[in-house]
Amino acid sequence: MGYREDFRLLMISAMYENGGNTTHRLLDGHSQLHVYPFESQLGNSRCVDFLSSLYPFKYRYPDFPMGVPASDYYEMFFDEEYKMVARNPKVSKFRDADFKIDEKLRKQVFIDLLAKHPVERGTVVAAFFEATFKSWTNLKSSGREVAYLGYSPMIGFDADKILGDFPKGHVIHVVRNPWSAFADTIKRPFPLSAERYSWTWAMMQHHALVMAGRFAGRFHIVRFEDIVADRRAAMASLADKLGIAYEDVLLHPSWNGATMEQVYPWGTIRTPTTEANIATMNELDDGQKALIKSITGVMLPHFGYEAMV
Repeated sequence: MGYREDFRLLMISAMYENGGNTTHRLLDGHSQLHVYPFESQLGNSRCVDFLSSLYPFKYRYPDFPMGVPASDYYEMFFDEEYKMVARNPKVSKFRDADFKIDEKLRKQVFIDLLAKHPVERGTVVAAFFEATFKSWTNLKSSGREVAYLGYSPMIGFDADKILGDFPKGHVIHVVRNPWSAFADTIKRPFPLSAERYSWTWAMMQHHALVMAGRFAGRFHIVRFEDIVADRRAAMASLADKLGIAYEDVLLHPSWNGATMEQVYPWGTIRTPTTEANIATMNELDDGQKALIKSITGVMLPHFGYEAMV
C-alpha cells in the first residue's frame, strides 16, 4: 500500500461544546497515538459547498488545487491554534502551554514528504500530521505510536472524504445534549443564537447518524453523557473500536502526557462530570429549554435525550 493508504488517521468530530475537546484530551496520553496538540483546523477557503453558510471552512476537510508548490499547500491549512502559538504566542490562549516547536522544520519536513509521494489530498493531509510531530521538540513519545489523532469541530460532515482518503482511518463523533451544549456555547464572546445553535446541532447529529450507517465500524458515535457517567467503560469501548489497547491514561484529560486539572482552555467544558453537565443544562431558563427542544426534538430520541427536559 502507499503512504496515504497505509496512514492511520483518526479524527474527532463534534458540534460546538459537545465534548470534542474533552475526548481529545482523554485520548492524549495513549501510548499508541500521536495526538495533535490543539484543534487540527484542516480547512481552507476552497471548502465551499451547500453547508458553507452554516459551518466555518476552517472546521471542514480541505480542498487543494493541483500543480502548486508544496510550501503553498502548507500555508493553505487554516491551523489557527498551532500557528498562533508558533508565531505570536503572547496573544494565544495556549501561551502558558509548554509547547516547543520548530515551525521552519515542520514546513521543511512537510515539503520533503510531498516530494517523496504522489500529491493527492490525503497525502497532503498525512504530511501535515507527520510533519507536526517530527518538529515538536519537547514531545513526549512512547515510540509505540501507530496512528495520528486530530480534532476539528464539524469535520464529521466530511467523514466520507476522510474515510475515502484513508482506508485505515476512523472518525469519532461526540454528541452531547443540546441544552448543556448551548449553555456552554453562550459563555463564548460571540455565541450563536439558541435557534441557530439548535438547527445546526440537529443537522450535525442527523448527518452523523447517516455516516455511522454508511461507514459502520469506522464512524463511531460516542455520547458525552456516557463518557462522564462511566469513563472507564466508555473509553475502553472506544479504544476497542479504534483498534488500540485500553490504558488507564484514558481516564483523565492530559496534554502532551501531563495530567490536566481541567480541560479549559482547550474547551469551554472545565469539569467533565455528570453533575456539572446537568448543572450547566439548568443554567438555561424554561423558555430557552423549550425552544431548543422544539427544534432538536426529532433527533433527541436517537441519543436518549428525549426525557431530559
